[in-house]
Amino acid sequence: MKTGFAKVDITPRIGVELCGFGPYRHRYSIAVRDNLWAKSFALEHDGEKMVLVSCDLIGLQSITINKVKVLVEEASGLPPESVMVHCTHTHSGPATTEMNGWGEMDSPYMEILPYKIAKSCIDALQDLQDSEFSHAEVPCEGIAYNRQYDKTGALPDVLKENWRPEKPELTDTTCHVIKVESRGKLRGFISYFGCHPVVCCEQSRYIHGDYPGVALNNLEREFPGSIGLFLQGAQGDINTCVVHKTEQESLLALDIIAARFANAVRNGLEKAKSVKIEKINSAIVEINFSEKKLDIAYLKNMLAEKESIIQKADASDEPRDTRMAMVMISCLRKIIGLVEKGEPTYPTARIQGFRIGPIVLLGGPFETYQGIKNDVKASAKSPVPLVMSLTNEYFGYAPDKETATGYAAETVPMILGHMPFGKIHEELVEVFLKLEKKLLK
Repeated sequence: MKTGFAKVDITPRIGVELCGFGPYRHRYSIAVRDNLWAKSFALEHDGEKMVLVSCDLIGLQSITINKVKVLVEEASGLPPESVMVHCTHTHSGPATTEMNGWGEMDSPYMEILPYKIAKSCIDALQDLQDSEFSHAEVPCEGIAYNRQYDKTGALPDVLKENWRPEKPELTDTTCHVIKVESRGKLRGFISYFGCHPVVCCEQSRYIHGDYPGVALNNLEREFPGSIGLFLQGAQGDINTCVVHKTEQESLLALDIIAARFANAVRNGLEKAKSVKIEKINSAIVEINFSEKKLDIAYLKNMLAEKESIIQKADASDEPRDTRMAMVMISCLRKIIGLVEKGEPTYPTARIQGFRIGPIVLLGGPFETYQGIKNDVKASAKSPVPLVMSLTNEYFGYAPDKETATGYAAETVPMILGHMPFGKIHEELVEVFLKLEKKLLK
């Protein structure tokens, strides 16, 4: 098997607005703590070729994804199903997707971005060399807790090396590490783990890739010449143990949490066992997920309620409720327009898979909950099925079937201008398993 690695700097200029943590926060960057990268891993084996790029970004919109795939195909001949574009979901990077009110996209940066991501892919494809492939699954603890069903601790407690959440079984307690060598030298590595990169939070104004970005950039310095990719797993209901702290507390904690992850990945590199790659292949399944059917009268009543909050002379734009009302007004107007035309509010989703021998990567454009990943893993036929969030477009959360209401299930779809999903848990598990079956033929 041949592999290639490459990376391209995608750090924006200082001053761009960062994405995440609430409506119209105006969180403009003031410095670069760590550079952001588009890191690519290309493979060629037995006539098949494909490339995966992982970007230190919160997510990407369809127009950017499509442009990347076109550019890569023009340069290499690779079809779209053989190019997988993934994001780590850092909340300390620029706004790069359509989340109304959650950060303004910078037009010059967004125009340049697909060319940089495509260059990373193309460079990796031009770097193909005979390689040895190995894999490990190792402990990865003291980083995450389930924000839906558990709680984190006080800052002094979670920074202790022996801290663990009350319900660790509701998180990833291991990470997967793929190690690639050529002639005995480490060329690159890939780590997989599911947890929101939110050590640095709503008060932070520094650009960086949060714990996975800092960890892997440091490991690259430790292993000169190597390139390390992070693949975001089922992080929808998972936060870092340090979250919603002050800027200074967050920046200091970032090094500690990043070191914990780096230690786990380093352990994986040491323990990785050789894997025989008999076959590689890729596939995409397109699907329209079911939506909740909200009555047009209900939507118009909701719009009127939100307008009553903000459309008055004594309203202030300072309270969060006012700013959130504006988000909902913009989104409800869009949704009502689509419903009145009889059109679906969600575009077609692309669910993409890569098979690398016994390892199967299953990626969707969601922040996927652990329960969905667990159901896929329980029924999957491949030895190492890895469910990836934030692959291709960004469609918000894929919550588990127990989470029918609240921020993830109801608010975020509205922020994106869509209806809430109908049965996303069951439908996403089904399509992931169908995709895996297709890859294993």
